[in-house]
Amino acid sequence: MVRIRLQRVGAKNRPSYRIVVAERRSALNGKTQDVIGFYNPLPENAVFKIDVEKYNDYISKGAKPSEAVEKLFSKFVNPKA
Repeated sequence: MVRIRLQRVGAKNRPSYRIVVAERRSALNGKTQDVIGFYNPLPENAVFKIDVEKYNDYISKGAKPSEAVEKLFSKFVNPKA
């Protein structure tokens, strides 16, 4: 099964994350199929960028987002009014 999940990159105590599409069984920092965005939680205004078209395309093909990606997507892309 294909998952949309976070892949940690960055220095020690300075995390940033790539939003990647990868096989569920692959290692957390292992081989990925595609990088569709990134998330940097450190600045006061957190940066979250994602290619929504690719995200929706992978969802329609059967990819499942991780719980963390779902929360970030709903928080930044589809905020509740």
